[in-house]
Amino acid sequence: MPPIVHGFDWPDRVVVGTVGQPGARTFYLQAQQGSRLVSVSLEKEQAVALAERIEEVLDELMGEQGNPYSVPALTPEGLVDNDPLAQPVEEEFRAGAMSLGWDPQTLQIVIDAYPLLVVDVDDLDSGQEVEIEIEPDEVLRVRIPVGTARAFAKRTREVAGAGRPLCVLCGVPMDGDDHVCELPEGFR
Repeated sequence: MPPIVHGFDWPDRVVVGTVGQPGARTFYLQAQQGSRLVSVSLEKEQAVALAERIEEVLDELMGEQGNPYSVPALTPEGLVDNDPLAQPVEEEFRAGAMSLGWDPQTLQIVIDAYPLLVVDVDDLDSGQEVEIEIEPDEVLRVRIPVGTARAFAKRTREVAGAGRPLCVLCGVPMDGDDHVCELPEGFR
């Protein structure tokens, strides 16, 4: 059976946001078009990697002679979105694999998020290499123009960076006043 595609070709909004307090936040990739809303949970690291890769792709496209795709170097002012996630936030699925592409016909960045696949290792024969091909049940596919992509990446980095402060000595996130510094081996 083909997967269910939650497709957003020209969404009104696409953002990464969080629910919860720093240290216990859940990250969501959320797309909205009219009253249609899809939220997919993801790891903070996935959100950061997605933002970084979008920036790289945009910079590569902008670097082409004459900037033929009109990629903005900075986030266009009218596209800044600092609003919270749209409510209700109901997880469609938890993201596992994600992919990023460029559609030269529509001049859009294409983000695909696939559900996290869980494989029961007890079902696999031990000692043998097994290749598993699994068709995902669903996918979130969001297509956004270059200005929106630049705004998306900027907001995602800001959301990810708004967590707990890092200890200047050990680099571990601090939880209030009861932080126990874990200095690296060479500093003890």
